Amino acid sequence: MAERSWHIIAKLHGTTAERLTPGEYFVNHQALASFIWSVADLLRGDYRQSEYGRVILPFTVLRRLDCVLEPTKAAVLAEFKAKTALGLNPEPFLLRAAKQSFYNSDPLDLPKLMGDQDNIRTNISRYIEGFSPAVRDIFEQFDFLAQVDRLAKTGLLYQVTEKFTRIDLHPGKVDNAAMGLAFEELIRKFAEISNETAGEHFTPREVIRLMVNLLFVEDDEALTKPGVVRTIYDPTAGTGGMLSIAGEYLAEHNPRGHLTMFGQELNPESYAICKADMLIKGQDIANIAPGNTLSEDGHAGRRFDYMLSNPPFGVEWKKVEKQVRAEHEQQGFDGRFGPGLPRVSDGSLLFLMHLLSKMRRWDEGGCRFGIVLNGSPLFAGGAGSGESEIRRYVLENDLVEAIVALPTDMFYNTGISTYVWILSNKKPDARSGKVQLIDASTFWRKMRKTLGSKRKEMTDEHIATVTQLFGNFVEARLVTLFDAHGREVGREIVLEGGATPTAPEGGKVKIAPLSRILPNSAFGYRIITIERPLLNDAGKPVLGQRGRAKGKPQADPNLRDTETVPLDENIEAYLMREVLPHAGDAWVDEEKTKTGYEIPFTRYFYVFEPPRPLEEIDSDLLKVTGRIKKLIEELAA
Repeated sequence: MAERSWHIIAKLHGTTAERLTPGEYFVNHQALASFIWSVADLLRGDYRQSEYGRVILPFTVLRRLDCVLEPTKAAVLAEFKAKTALGLNPEPFLLRAAKQSFYNSDPLDLPKLMGDQDNIRTNISRYIEGFSPAVRDIFEQFDFLAQVDRLAKTGLLYQVTEKFTRIDLHPGKVDNAAMGLAFEELIRKFAEISNETAGEHFTPREVIRLMVNLLFVEDDEALTKPGVVRTIYDPTAGTGGMLSIAGEYLAEHNPRGHLTMFGQELNPESYAICKADMLIKGQDIANIAPGNTLSEDGHAGRRFDYMLSNPPFGVEWKKVEKQVRAEHEQQGFDGRFGPGLPRVSDGSLLFLMHLLSKMRRWDEGGCRFGIVLNGSPLFAGGAGSGESEIRRYVLENDLVEAIVALPTDMFYNTGISTYVWILSNKKPDARSGKVQLIDASTFWRKMRKTLGSKRKEMTDEHIATVTQLFGNFVEARLVTLFDAHGREVGREIVLEGGATPTAPEGGKVKIAPLSRILPNSAFGYRIITIERPLLNDAGKPVLGQRGRAKGKPQADPNLRDTETVPLDENIEAYLMREVLPHAGDAWVDEEKTKTGYEIPFTRYFYVFEPPRPLEEIDSDLLKVTGRIKKLIEELAA
């Protein structure tokens, strides 16, 4: 996306800002964010680095709102005075007068606050109280007044407030899109220097961009229609990054389109940041709900066109177990958790089921969503377990479009393998009954600077390649070329049926699957119970004496065994081929048969590499042994 530029009517000289004339100083959003972040120079020493954002983010919001409301401030104050004198609820009149979704009814603003240095702490508190309730909630969740108190005690409150007051963030100079990008950059800076907790509320930007691409690529034609309006939802919104990047995508492809954003977030600080980000971008902040999505659905009854989520990996759900189990047992498929419940130690699949319940119905246009999960939801739990039943539900209902394996070390707080699942109830005909698996685990470059556990990142080229493989719905192989010394000299992606490149002279070629397309049934299996007869002392089968077992051979529990049979294989044929040649009296107890589903991702991309020839290994051992012997002789000399 092309970088936006705009005026910023301020320039730093040391720690003091000086006003400039319009057009004199131009910056991009990173420069504006860096300019705002320079307030950290004042905080250094009194605040830890990881605490800078707790001051800078809410003050940025405060200054932006102050600038947005300035043109209508006089009208709002007049309306407030008139309606309160009449004993009326002034709120609807104030919103109309402000021409915004929020207002401030206090006569103060930031420039006026600077005129009373001795009472600045009291006046800031009063000014915050003047905002409409939804905006006050943002500052309460930031715990902003606690930071104001702390700044006052360290003698920094006036300096910090003055610095922000001199930054011109009026909409005429910085529009919502530009301000949103700058605020995102501030959030990123905060997350990176707080990387011990960054993973709790911040998903790496390139992961979100990949997910957004996969989410929208099949709908590009529909999304470019004039005036298109769509909804998007994130139940684990964090600081709002997924929602923001989805909005950027639509703005880039269709400036006249509109994406209405909804979200929910548990962490108070992340919730405040997300809500502030949405406010800055002109979204309805009433659409961002606080609280635990699993126990208290903040958007009950709503369904959405698109959804994105990066739920916490491997986090237990014991705190909400009572509410979740009650919904599962009492409401079944009329609730959110009908298919089953995963083990308490990992609640990832609960979020997936929550998203399933939020999908807009197919006859209303349908829905597609992306969710980031660790490896456990692919295979944890045997046949009949909660995890297996959830996989069974999404596969038998043909909801899974694709699963993409990401590189390890991509997230701030974990280095484990992660996967992006794309699910939809509006699959194109070509995808019907099939799942695409894409192994993007080798698509990365090393970061210049490690951030927590994040050591790798995906480039724009990597993201484009995965998007193209998904969008074209093709099978492909990754061909890696090595020279005679075993060094990698190139990579090529070959579509199914394409010619494989030849190896350099003396070198070799390694071929690995990159994209595979499999039927849903490939992931299903049945656990069958093999019984053999109980024999009496004469060596003859013991027959049942009553009921349904009467006259039938009784099973010997000591000879009981189980076999795993692929779902698309005939059980009788399997029995004839694998069991009866070895135990001719065996049979299958069909009442004990269980159906399970798992997605053994790595199995589908495993490439066998034959071991080195013994002669080559022996030769290397002789060389090493010779060097060791020579070193010992030199030491003994």
